[in-house]
Amino acid sequence: MTVDEILAQFESLGDDARRKHNRKAGAPDDQFGVKLGDLRAIAKKIKTDHELALRLWETGNVEAQLLATLIIKPRSLSADQLDELTRSATCSQVADWLNSYVVAEHPEKESLRQKWMKAKDRWSARAGWHFTASRVNKGGGGLDLPALLDRIEREMPKAAPEVQWTMNNTLAAIGIHHPEYRERAVAVGERIGLYRDWPVSKGCTPPYVPVWVAAMVERQG
Repeated sequence: MTVDEILAQFESLGDDARRKHNRKAGAPDDQFGVKLGDLRAIAKKIKTDHELALRLWETGNVEAQLLATLIIKPRSLSADQLDELTRSATCSQVADWLNSYVVAEHPEKESLRQKWMKAKDRWSARAGWHFTASRVNKGGGGLDLPALLDRIEREMPKAAPEVQWTMNNTLAAIGIHHPEYRERAVAVGERIGLYRDWPVSKGCTPPYVPVWVAAMVERQG
């Protein structure tokens, strides 16, 4: 399939309600409103096509970038290429798929994480905190957790919303998996108050750290 053929297919699958939902979630206007399940079905047919994935990404279209993350070869990317892709994500959904399906499979993800933890670019910083939260969830070996708490307390209130989300995930991970820092993590969450009034469906846990940590610790027994 060519890029033009795929974009034409996206147009035929576009849905007004989905477009409105995407815009509300921060997606730019360059999107068709294709359901994620339809994107996965297209990817299943294509399987892997690295060059096509790169061309799709370059369009700047939301669905094209999402599809690219599903058909690209992560290990065929240099660290510099992956850094460039990360910085050129169009929205949070794209950034999260890139992190989950591409960066997570790359052999240099840890060196990139360290680089991104110093970045001012919102998508790089979001990725850096995403993979830091992942490391905390897996035990946090080699990480300076008190220093991370200091940074979160100092930086999260003024961080870009896209970065706040994964910083908050890191804060919650520290509170959930590291009892020795739980009290401080919860106190930081209370003081900052991020997502305190976040609406959630019945039975779901809100991302407000004090509630999130308490719920997860209770489940752990």
